[in-house]
Amino acid sequence: MNTTVNNIVVHKAKSSKIDKVDFENLAFGKVFTDHMLVCNYKNGQWEAPQIMPYQPITLDPSAKIFHYGQSVFEGMKAYKDEEDNIWLFRPLENQKRLNISAKRIAIPELPEEYFMEGLKTLLQLDEQWIPTTAGSSLYIRPFIFASGEGFHASPADEYTFVIACAPSGAYFSGKVRVLIEEHYSRSANGGVGYAKAGGNYAGQFYPTQLAAEKGYNQVIWTDDNKHEYIEEAGAMNIFIRIDDTLITGPTSDRILDGITRKSILEIARDEGIKTEVRKITVSELVEAAKSGRLKEMFGAGTAAVVSPISAFGYRGTDYDLPELGSSYAELLKKRITDIQYNRAEDPFGWRYKV
Repeated sequence: MNTTVNNIVVHKAKSSKIDKVDFENLAFGKVFTDHMLVCNYKNGQWEAPQIMPYQPITLDPSAKIFHYGQSVFEGMKAYKDEEDNIWLFRPLENQKRLNISAKRIAIPELPEEYFMEGLKTLLQLDEQWIPTTAGSSLYIRPFIFASGEGFHASPADEYTFVIACAPSGAYFSGKVRVLIEEHYSRSANGGVGYAKAGGNYAGQFYPTQLAAEKGYNQVIWTDDNKHEYIEEAGAMNIFIRIDDTLITGPTSDRILDGITRKSILEIARDEGIKTEVRKITVSELVEAAKSGRLKEMFGAGTAAVVSPISAFGYRGTDYDLPELGSSYAELLKKRITDIQYNRAEDPFGWRYKV
């Protein structure tokens, strides 16, 4: 049955898969909802989005995504409060960043109303898929890829925008051990490091595998020139607490402008925590660890929110971080998640009701 909601044509699935899902034991991003949103770019413009049953996408072997990697994505979550209201967290920031990423790799920008109205309609249709188990949420993956055909090394003439959703449990469990990378680089000046382009993440997999073989969970990326400055933690922004000051690197061509990162900085200031946005060297980090001034390190991103780091390795030596009775990581994660799940006031205006 086809209906029209918010000017979007909805093709409903004939039956739901939801009864086959164990919502008490959800892996991250492994189970998918009944529907997805699809919007095509053809003849120089974006066509009206449609919602359809979740299904495979058929592409010609010459589709340019396979050959030149034109692909960008976002990561978001939807939450339910105790009254079954649906909430998003700063969704317009995701919409803006998707277009910033798209522009950098010559993908046409998507109209805001297609993104927002399409997302709201999809969530309203699949609202029963939003889990209510503690720590769970509906992970949302908007992405655009080159579906136009041809082997010529040039931007495609057709693109496809999709929003797919996956009810998910916690992304990480426990603290992680990280290795400071001194050979491989995540990105370079003038490159695409600030964009959420698929290739950025593909390039991280091999160095991360090498780190895993040495017993680490993730890599700490350093600058591409001298590997002197701390930049990111795996696929997340990184925060470092020295004494009672919370430090994170400035955004640049190389570093993603993380929405969780921005939110943590604002909440930290609201809590009276001293923050510094500046470059931090590996040598400063090591010296702080040796002297006992290094109190915390954690990654920050949509999937994990805050991921505490228990130890880092550098040039054959491991440096353990102290076990704290009350950490900035715990405080900041609670402040953010309380806003996201509508458990606390939102003085920043970040919560968005669907």
